[in-house]
Amino acid sequence: MDPFITLTGIAAPLDRSNVDTDAIIPKQFLRKIERAGFGKHLFHEWRYADYDGLKENPDFILNKEPYRKATILLARDNFGCGSSREHAPWALYDFGFRCIIAPSFADIFYNNCINNGILLVRLKADEVDELFAIAAFGASGRIAVDLEKQVVAAAGKKYSFSIDPFQKECLLKGLNQIGWTLQFGDNIEAFEKKLAVEKPWLA
Repeated sequence: MDPFITLTGIAAPLDRSNVDTDAIIPKQFLRKIERAGFGKHLFHEWRYADYDGLKENPDFILNKEPYRKATILLARDNFGCGSSREHAPWALYDFGFRCIIAPSFADIFYNNCINNGILLVRLKADEVDELFAIAAFGASGRIAVDLEKQVVAAAGKKYSFSIDPFQKECLLKGLNQIGWTLQFGDNIEAFEKKLAVEKPWLA
C-alpha cells in the first residue's frame, strides 16, 4: 500500500451516525476476493436510486461536485460498526478516500482501515462539527492532514489527534502487518535454519 505522510484534499461531509459496514459496502458485492473494483459500490444504496447502480441519487453527497473527488471523509459517531468485513476499507480506498475523520469508530473497522492504508482520525465532536462547517464550502474548504505531526488543519485552525505509534509507523512506511514482518525476512530465515540444526525433530 502507499505510504501516508501528508494529505490535503476535499472533504466529503457524511452527516450520519452509526454507519455500518453493510451501508459502506452491501453484502451482494462481497463475492470478489481481490481488492480492486469495490469503489463503484461504495454506499451503493445511498448513492443510487436503483438496484443496478445506473441512476444516481442527486441528493447524496458523493454525487455532488466537488465531493466526487473527495479524499477525506467526515463522519459522525461509531462509523464502521457492524460486521468485520474488510471489503469496507477496500471500497473506501478504491473510491479514493485516504483519511476518515470522526468522533469514534468501531474497533475492528478501525484496525482494518489502518491495515489497508487509510488513516482514521478521532477528534472531539465539536471539532468535527467545525470541520463539517468548513467542508460545506467544497473545494475552497480543503482540509490538510499531517500524520507525522498528528495534526489536522483547516481554515486557519489546527486539531491534534493521537494514534498508536506502531500503526503510525506502518502508515508512514506503507506497510500492513504482513509487510512489517517481511522486513525481518533475513532474521526469520536465519532463525529457521538454526532451529532445524538444533531441533531437527521439529522440521
